[in-house]
Amino acid sequence: MRTLTTLLGNSQKLDGGAMFGNAPKALWERWMQPDEQNRIDLGCRALLVQEPGRNILVESGIGAFFAPELKQRFGVQEDRHVLLDNLAAVGLSHEDIDLVVLTHLHFDHAGGLLAAWEEGQPPRLLFPNARFLVGKRQWKRAQHPHSRDRASYIPSLLTLLEDSGRLELIDEAPDCAQLGEGWRLHWSDGHTPGQMLPEIAMPNGPVLYPGDLIPGAPWVHLPITMGYDRFPEGLIEEKEMLLERMLLNNGRLVFTHDPKIAIGRVVRDGKGKYGLADATGEVVGVSA
Repeated sequence: MRTLTTLLGNSQKLDGGAMFGNAPKALWERWMQPDEQNRIDLGCRALLVQEPGRNILVESGIGAFFAPELKQRFGVQEDRHVLLDNLAAVGLSHEDIDLVVLTHLHFDHAGGLLAAWEEGQPPRLLFPNARFLVGKRQWKRAQHPHSRDRASYIPSLLTLLEDSGRLELIDEAPDCAQLGEGWRLHWSDGHTPGQMLPEIAMPNGPVLYPGDLIPGAPWVHLPITMGYDRFPEGLIEEKEMLLERMLLNNGRLVFTHDPKIAIGRVVRDGKGKYGLADATGEVVGVSA
């Protein structure tokens, strides 16, 4: 039996205008209220998939690896490594994870692979028993980033992953031998080249982890993109294809950055607008 558990990691506050791209503030502040610095609350959520004999973690959040000055710049709220606390709450440690699936390698999705910052100490890779799955094109992007997103990658993390001997680069195909039956991979370029989006078969319909293609409930609306997206028009087309797939198959989405909504089922109203039903916060041990 396969079970799903959503796990919050460290949270962030980021500029609302950047997170909602060309959408006007009068629109997006209906969904997320900004603070006095125009920042909105964001989560960094991982998905734990437990199968007989193995624990699979989809993403690791931002973690607590930043030195204090960078922590403040990027709006990270907690000093401790929150994901490790929430793994412990379900009876696991980072040492119990067998596979880590990384949609992409931006620091707010992969930084949780590193131990919390300590003064005078070098970066240290956690998850000593896990293999790390990354798309080949995203790995190439991370090694040779564009100036637009160079600051989104952690060079020391790339070195640690490569030196671990447990990094596995994945071809862009729907099937993945490392994940096996019941998993399907989708590939997206709109946010960053070669983003890898896992879909997990469940009895009541598939569950998709759409990463930064659809980072939270407001971004289910087709025209809404982020200022961080590399190719917004292409992203909207990719989003529409995946939303249609989820709609036809009674599928659900797990959101990486929504601070309140962890999972919801895709629906569409009479005007053709996509939305969510049965939206809820964190879930533990869901098997349906």
